[in-house]
Amino acid sequence: MTAGFEYVGLPYRILFGRGLLDEVGAEVSRLGRSRVLLLSSGDLAGPGDRVEKLLGPRCVARFDGAALHTPVGVTEEAMGHLRASDADCVVAVGGGSTTGLSKALAARTGVDQVILPTTYAGSEVTPVLGETAGGTKTTRSSPSILPETVIYDVELSRGLPVPIAVTSAVNALAHAVEALYSAQANPIVDGWALDAISGLGNGLSRLTGEPDDLEVRSDLLRGAWLAGMCLASVGMGLHHKLCHVLGGSFGLPHASTHTVVLPHVMSYNAPAVPEVMARIARALGAPDAPSGVFGLIERVDGPTSLRALGLGLGDLGAVADQVTASPYPNPQPLAREGILELLTGAWHGVRP
Repeated sequence: MTAGFEYVGLPYRILFGRGLLDEVGAEVSRLGRSRVLLLSSGDLAGPGDRVEKLLGPRCVARFDGAALHTPVGVTEEAMGHLRASDADCVVAVGGGSTTGLSKALAARTGVDQVILPTTYAGSEVTPVLGETAGGTKTTRSSPSILPETVIYDVELSRGLPVPIAVTSAVNALAHAVEALYSAQANPIVDGWALDAISGLGNGLSRLTGEPDDLEVRSDLLRGAWLAGMCLASVGMGLHHKLCHVLGGSFGLPHASTHTVVLPHVMSYNAPAVPEVMARIARALGAPDAPSGVFGLIERVDGPTSLRALGLGLGDLGAVADQVTASPYPNPQPLAREGILELLTGAWHGVRP
């Protein structure tokens, strides 16, 4: 018999498929908007140009300065463009950085958002905003942060280079993994999580050999969407706290940090949630969940070491101190010594 649980659905419109870029103008019109601020980043000039052309005169301003970890200073600069152009809608083309900037603008102004993801970040379907100021990353959650529409065009993610696709997909995998042992876990989100883990695992295992295959990219994008739904619906644990500290306070790249840390956090938590780890292993077709994820990352040439990402060995103690400074739900108790051991393994890149 299923135990009682609570589930709250989130209000947004999802379009998923191929060739959906052409729908962006119709979505802006459906929202009753006509003046768009287009957000992109310097490395996505091509897709940004295509969307600008499709929007035509509805695109009244463009800002290509989205940055990692959503710095408040960048948001303030984009706010100037939003106000000066009198835009009533934001269209964001890109990954987590561009989505984060769009959500930061919506949190401050209530402006409508249409998001076109090019990576597997998943943050586009969450009401959570993480922002960085003064070397500290803080998060907040509100329904006003959610976009009105997300357009998942598989062809947009097809051009994502394999190394970035790998770390982006493992970042998504982390959302699904932590959802399964969340304090708010429930059967609906569990189903999304296991489906996401299976799809992401299958897509990753085929990615390096078939990087242009649309079925592979579809598996990854659909898995990332479902993992994002998990992130939006239940609380996360130690893994996400660690990555926030490593990114916000130590400047490590977001998706690569998630990729390195995930198997080690899974190993740390495994004794407390053996059945969850068994379910993850079955979804991946691996004998063991933590080492299975680590092996998958190795096979696709993903990053496995915090040292290679630029973290100093002498910083590990400070990371452990921040992570254990305040309590939060996690299946395994948060012990500084254990977390320091976890970080040491991740720093050296050893198999957990």
